[in-house]
Amino acid sequence: IENNVSYHDIVIEKNITSISVCEHHFVTIDGFAHVGYIPNKKIVGLSKLNRVVDFFSARPQVQERLTRQIFESLKLILETEDVAVVLEAKHYCVKGRGIRDHNSSTITSAMGGAFMNESACRKEFMDLVRR
Repeated sequence: IENNVSYHDIVIEKNITSISVCEHHFVTIDGFAHVGYIPNKKIVGLSKLNRVVDFFSARPQVQERLTRQIFESLKLILETEDVAVVLEAKHYCVKGRGIRDHNSSTITSAMGGAFMNESACRKEFMDLVRR
């Protein structure tokens, strides 16, 4: 929807559940996505951020691609470069087969616009996600 309230600060939806399947081993990948953006001309209903994560998680994935798909689609939908995505997940191919490491997790990120170019903006996003 149009940003009629002229809101131009960071919007974050964090701890969005992401459940997918590893495309290499067909076992579970589960974790959380943290998505942020700085509105330009548009804002979005917050549940739509969850829906984007869910949509791309529904198919067999690699985490790097999943992170990038969420990032690119939100840039397109929101018509802004100022998008940040951090995805942290446990891979059951690591946890339950092969090395059998139950404690490790994988973190991927994609940053654009102010999140990429302005260290203070990136820091603010990361600090808010860590809260």
